[in-house]
Amino acid sequence: MNKKQKAILYIILSAFFFALMNCFVRLSGDLPTVQKSFFRNFIAMLVAAFILFKDGTGLDYHKRDIPLLIVRSVMGTIGILGNFYAVDKLNLSDASMLNKLSPFFTIIFSIIFLKEKPKLIQYIGTILAFIGSLFIIKPTLNFTEVFPALAGALGGMGAGAAYTAVRALGQRGVKGPLIVFFFSAFSCIVVLPAVIAGYRHMELWQIGSLLLAGIAAAGGQFTITAAYSNAPAKEISIFDYTQIIFSALLGFFLFDQIPDIYSFAGYVIICGASAALFIYNKNQD
Repeated sequence: MNKKQKAILYIILSAFFFALMNCFVRLSGDLPTVQKSFFRNFIAMLVAAFILFKDGTGLDYHKRDIPLLIVRSVMGTIGILGNFYAVDKLNLSDASMLNKLSPFFTIIFSIIFLKEKPKLIQYIGTILAFIGSLFIIKPTLNFTEVFPALAGALGGMGAGAAYTAVRALGQRGVKGPLIVFFFSAFSCIVVLPAVIAGYRHMELWQIGSLLLAGIAAAGGQFTITAAYSNAPAKEISIFDYTQIIFSALLGFFLFDQIPDIYSFAGYVIICGASAALFIYNKNQD
């Protein structure tokens, strides 16, 4: 395979791993969201630490990078908490789709913080994506019904802001494993008091599910890094949306979940907007 074919394979694998992560989070049962996120990030922290010290780089960073690392970590923590809460309350495919709003939030945050000037089609795509999200969220006056979907959208926003910070850090030459380690360690420390205060006893199968969620997350991180190392985002990013297909299949076979017609309409609108941006970016060469 050439580099682009490898990149496509890697990004589809990463989509599968992240769908598996959400599945194992759901399978871990009725545990607090902060407890689930702690175990997931603790495993990611250990993996990142192993890579850093195996390569001999260690915690090599500049003081000027700390504010951006903190922004990435805060927004990443919001992102994962919102996503995990949505995974527990919504169909897996709905939760995954709302998390895939992150590229559109990245456009917004890039305008605000990186002073980038998007093209008209990027503005249109972002507006369409949010219209599509309303079909999934299905706003009502009953806040308790709509809150899980709003949490999922908030997770997508957090992820989008985090990716913006990651992009800025990458432009400064900060290594990926260091960013992952800092975020994972930060997130574990931040949620630890809530985990201790509201700790719920876990059965062996629940511990196993969260360990598998952490392993799947690590697999997703490694494969998505390999994907973008072999090809630019504008050539392969659309294949990341295969996570929705994997999530829908896992949700159907394991949890008897079938998205309603409004959710399907939202999927089509958001994926269509993403496809349009993908084609536009590819044609800019």
